[in-house]
Amino acid sequence: MENSRSFFANRNCEYYPCHVCDTEINCLFCYCPLYHMDCPGNYEMKEKDGRSIKSCMNCTFPHLPENYDLVISLLKG
Repeated sequence: MENSRSFFANRNCEYYPCHVCDTEINCLFCYCPLYHMDCPGNYEMKEKDGRSIKSCMNCTFPHLPENYDLVISLLKG
């Protein structure tokens, strides 16, 4: 598999797949490390209890193996 060094699929997880995706889900970033950043993924801002929160329900950006290097780069700043 291309990018195999940056891919792990935990198919035994009760939440797998956590997103609807046309490809396999990469579980290395199970909890998105970009959540507190303005990430390049497809997130939405939603209102809840008078607060604006980030919803990543439709975002697969950190779960795609080809984005691993970019995620690491963004974390390094």
